[in-house]
Amino acid sequence: MNKNISQKFDTYPDDIAKILLVIRQAIIDVANETSDDELEEVLKWEEPSYIVKHGSTVRFDWKAASPNQYRIYFNCKTSLVETFKELYGNTFTYEGNRAMVFSTSDIIPLTQLKHCLSLALRYHSIKHLPLLGA
Repeated sequence: MNKNISQKFDTYPDDIAKILLVIRQAIIDVANETSDDELEEVLKWEEPSYIVKHGSTVRFDWKAASPNQYRIYFNCKTSLVETFKELYGNTFTYEGNRAMVFSTSDIIPLTQLKHCLSLALRYHSIKHLPLLGA
Protein backbone atom coordinates (compact mmCIF):
# COMPACT_ATOMS: atom_id res chain seq x y z
CA MET A 1 0.00 0.00 0.00
CA ASN A 2 1.49 3.31 -0.99
CA LYS A 3 1.93 6.09 1.55
CA ASN A 4 -1.02 8.20 0.34
CA ILE A 5 -3.41 5.26 0.45
CA SER A 6 -2.12 4.23 3.86
CA GLN A 7 -2.65 7.76 5.18
CA LYS A 8 -6.18 7.77 3.77
CA PHE A 9 -7.00 4.50 5.54
CA ASP A 10 -5.69 6.04 8.77
CA THR A 11 -8.47 8.67 8.50
CA TYR A 12 -11.25 6.04 8.55
CA PRO A 13 -12.79 4.76 11.78
CA ASP A 14 -11.34 1.33 12.58
CA ASP A 15 -14.52 -0.60 11.72
CA ILE A 16 -14.81 1.18 8.36
CA ALA A 17 -11.12 0.67 7.59
CA LYS A 18 -11.55 -3.09 8.11
CA ILE A 19 -14.48 -3.20 5.67
CA LEU A 20 -12.71 -1.09 3.07
CA LEU A 21 -9.58 -3.24 3.35
CA VAL A 22 -11.77 -6.20 2.32
CA ILE A 23 -12.95 -4.20 -0.71
CA ARG A 24 -9.36 -3.23 -1.52
CA GLN A 25 -8.20 -6.84 -1.31
CA ALA A 26 -11.08 -7.96 -3.55
CA ILE A 27 -10.00 -5.43 -6.17
CA ILE A 28 -6.37 -6.59 -5.95
CA ASP A 29 -7.39 -10.25 -6.18
CA VAL A 30 -9.63 -9.64 -9.20
CA ALA A 31 -6.95 -7.59 -10.94
CA ASN A 32 -4.42 -10.38 -10.40
CA GLU A 33 -6.88 -12.98 -11.74
CA THR A 34 -8.11 -11.05 -14.79
CA SER A 35 -5.31 -8.84 -16.03
CA ASP A 36 -1.66 -9.10 -16.94
CA ASP A 37 -1.44 -5.34 -16.58
CA GLU A 38 -0.19 -3.73 -13.40
CA LEU A 39 -2.85 -2.48 -11.01
CA GLU A 40 -2.34 1.18 -10.19
CA GLU A 41 -3.47 2.29 -6.71
CA VAL A 42 -3.76 6.05 -6.27
CA LEU A 43 -5.90 8.71 -4.64
CA LYS A 44 -8.37 10.37 -7.02
CA TRP A 45 -10.72 12.96 -5.53
CA GLU A 46 -9.10 11.97 -2.22
CA GLU A 47 -10.52 8.45 -2.58
CA PRO A 48 -8.66 5.15 -2.99
CA SER A 49 -8.77 4.43 -6.73
CA TYR A 50 -7.73 1.41 -8.78
CA ILE A 51 -7.08 1.08 -12.51
CA VAL A 52 -5.46 -1.28 -14.98
CA LYS A 53 -4.54 -0.42 -18.56
CA HIS A 54 -7.67 -1.84 -20.24
CA GLY A 55 -10.06 -1.17 -17.39
CA SER A 56 -12.23 1.54 -15.95
CA THR A 57 -11.32 3.16 -12.64
CA VAL A 58 -12.89 1.75 -9.48
CA ARG A 59 -12.97 3.99 -6.39
CA PHE A 60 -14.41 3.60 -2.92
CA ASP A 61 -14.87 5.78 0.10
CA TRP A 62 -16.66 6.43 3.36
CA LYS A 63 -17.85 9.90 4.35
CA ALA A 64 -18.56 11.15 7.85
CA ALA A 65 -21.76 12.75 6.53
CA SER A 66 -23.15 9.21 5.96
CA PRO A 67 -21.44 7.31 8.79
CA ASN A 68 -23.37 4.05 8.27
CA GLN A 69 -22.65 3.80 4.55
CA TYR A 70 -19.76 3.46 2.14
CA ARG A 71 -19.72 3.49 -1.64
CA ILE A 72 -17.90 1.87 -4.51
CA TYR A 73 -17.77 4.25 -7.47
CA PHE A 74 -17.62 3.47 -11.18
CA ASN A 75 -17.25 5.77 -14.17
CA CYS A 76 -20.76 7.12 -14.84
CA LYS A 77 -20.00 7.39 -18.56
CA THR A 78 -19.76 3.60 -18.87
CA SER A 79 -22.45 0.93 -18.95
CA LEU A 80 -21.05 -0.74 -15.84
CA VAL A 81 -23.72 0.05 -13.24
CA GLU A 82 -26.48 -0.47 -15.81
CA THR A 83 -25.03 -3.92 -16.48
CA PHE A 84 -24.70 -4.70 -12.76
CA LYS A 85 -28.39 -3.84 -12.32
CA GLU A 86 -29.32 -6.14 -15.19
CA LEU A 87 -27.20 -9.01 -13.88
CA TYR A 88 -27.77 -8.70 -10.15
CA GLY A 89 -30.96 -6.70 -9.68
CA ASN A 90 -31.57 -6.08 -5.99
CA THR A 91 -28.41 -7.81 -4.82
CA PHE A 92 -26.87 -4.35 -4.59
CA THR A 93 -28.17 -0.87 -3.83
CA TYR A 94 -27.21 1.69 -6.45
CA GLU A 95 -26.82 5.43 -6.61
CA GLY A 96 -27.70 6.40 -10.15
CA ASN A 97 -25.26 5.03 -12.69
CA ARG A 98 -22.15 5.75 -10.66
CA ALA A 99 -22.08 3.84 -7.38
CA MET A 100 -22.98 0.84 -5.29
CA VAL A 101 -24.05 1.87 -1.80
CA PHE A 102 -23.48 -0.41 1.16
CA SER A 103 -24.58 -0.18 4.76
CA THR A 104 -21.87 -0.88 7.30
CA SER A 105 -24.09 -3.69 8.60
CA ASP A 106 -24.41 -5.37 5.17
CA ILE A 107 -22.89 -8.73 4.44
CA ILE A 108 -20.95 -8.12 1.24
CA PRO A 109 -22.00 -10.49 -1.56
CA LEU A 110 -18.33 -11.02 -2.40
CA THR A 111 -18.75 -13.43 -5.32
CA GLN A 112 -21.11 -11.07 -7.16
CA LEU A 113 -19.05 -8.02 -6.22
CA LYS A 114 -15.88 -9.62 -7.57
CA HIS A 115 -17.68 -10.33 -10.84
CA CYS A 116 -18.68 -6.67 -11.07
CA LEU A 117 -15.12 -5.59 -10.27
CA SER A 118 -13.87 -7.95 -12.97
CA LEU A 119 -16.15 -6.30 -15.53
CA ALA A 120 -14.91 -2.86 -14.49
CA LEU A 121 -11.23 -3.83 -14.60
CA ARG A 122 -11.68 -5.30 -18.10
CA TYR A 123 -14.15 -2.69 -19.34
CA HIS A 124 -12.31 -1.31 -22.36
CA SER A 125 -11.74 -4.83 -23.69
CA ILE A 126 -15.37 -5.93 -23.26
CA LYS A 127 -17.47 -2.75 -23.60
CA HIS A 128 -18.60 -3.74 -27.10
CA LEU A 129 -20.12 -7.05 -25.91
CA PRO A 130 -23.77 -7.45 -24.86
CA LEU A 131 -23.93 -7.28 -21.04
CA LEU A 132 -20.16 -6.85 -21.19
CA GLY A 133 -19.80 -10.51 -22.11
CA ALA A 134 -21.27 -11.70 -18.81
